[in-house]
Amino acid sequence: MKLVLYISTLVLFTGAFGQARHQSKSLENFPVEKISSDFRKLLERPAVNFNPSFQSFSTDSVVIEKGFIYTEKTEKVPILIYKPTTAGVKKFPVVICLHGTGGTKDEASITNLLYRLSKIGIMGVAIDARYHGERIKGGANNSKQYVEAITKAWENSGSHQQHPFFYDTVYDLWKLTDYLVTRPDVEASRIGMMGISMGGIETWMAASVDKRIKVAVPVIAAQSFRWSLENNKWQGRANTIAEVHKQAARDLGDSTVKKENVQLVWQKLVPGITGEFDCPSMIRLFAPRPLLLLSNEKDQNCPLEGARLAFKSATKAYKAKGALNRLAIHITLKEPHRFLPEHADMTIAWFKKWL
Repeated sequence: MKLVLYISTLVLFTGAFGQARHQSKSLENFPVEKISSDFRKLLERPAVNFNPSFQSFSTDSVVIEKGFIYTEKTEKVPILIYKPTTAGVKKFPVVICLHGTGGTKDEASITNLLYRLSKIGIMGVAIDARYHGERIKGGANNSKQYVEAITKAWENSGSHQQHPFFYDTVYDLWKLTDYLVTRPDVEASRIGMMGISMGGIETWMAASVDKRIKVAVPVIAAQSFRWSLENNKWQGRANTIAEVHKQAARDLGDSTVKKENVQLVWQKLVPGITGEFDCPSMIRLFAPRPLLLLSNEKDQNCPLEGARLAFKSATKAYKAKGALNRLAIHITLKEPHRFLPEHADMTIAWFKKWL
């Protein structure tokens, strides 16, 4: 019944796509075959040895591994793994689960997903995003260090530009996938990815480009950064890193945070985010792999009108490849930007069906 609900929701909201047709068309003008190479080139950096290190703890119902790998010379990525205890099974499908802004891999919303995945025979893997969780000495204080890192990147005037706002963690996800396919307990042809809010944005960015990710579920993450600027709906997204934008406004001689200085921050820290790397443009790359988009009607961070651009773009791409049965869109009515129990249920059901 839930799968029927997904498809019904997709049909229900298709009629609302037309109101944003002009902008969607312009984003769809970016050549699909060029987006992947452009994005990889933007994030390219020297390869390093993973130097993995893990400890394993067994319970009656799950095997838990805690450890890390290196994705760059100074980037040690903490990893949490929940592995099924299925007797006789040597290789497992994998789902990478990503937390939102200010969260960690160890928060209840993530560990609950990891555990539920393990109970259906899937290995659950989670990492701390850059400047979150164990990636901060002594543990991160909500998003304080994350905001500080983004502010520093904004004020950087040197030749080496960091991208702590989404992009650097996307690079980590590609390297994490590089590592996972080397593990003897991973079925390399069956890797999925899901994320919540910030983690959902990192999901559609990383998974659209990396075809080793066979199934994806971005949760409260579909949107259009360009639409939000053009329609004065950027405030929710900007408020996730409010102090960055306040500092940028001061640096630019502005008395308040406004569209023009927000746009300049995005242009520097997430270049291309209002163009070829915006969600309605990038989401096309995922077709025809199974994709579930979960959104909320009253989401202030990912306004539904902008999200509809991504829905329309994805629908067109999947239809062109004869794969509409592999695309589902669900919008929870009257809900703001938050992760709901039904999101977790639909996520687990999607991976169980397609992975």
